[in-house]
Amino acid sequence: MQIKPLNDKVVVKASSKEEMTKFGLVLPDTADKEKPEQGEVVAVGPGKLLESGTRAPMSVKIGDKILFKKYSPDEFEIDKEEFLVLSESEIIGIITN
Repeated sequence: MQIKPLNDKVVVKASSKEEMTKFGLVLPDTADKEKPEQGEVVAVGPGKLLESGTRAPMSVKIGDKILFKKYSPDEFEIDKEEFLVLSESEIIGIITN
């Protein structure tokens, strides 16, 4: 199934947050159930519609790793896979290597 967001919406697949204890045990992201703060963009809308009738270009693209506020996105599930959706303005930044 393909998702096509509207306006300035961005669909994100949350990054897992596995942590390792000092004893070498890996704690999966489900251990503490914290909301994610970063993820990978899987779909972007065409951009915000301006008063002039044109669309503002999106600052992110598919494949970008982004940082966002913990409680900003709405969560939804498609085909047993969880996704987050948020407005471009809720994105704090793009993570680069």
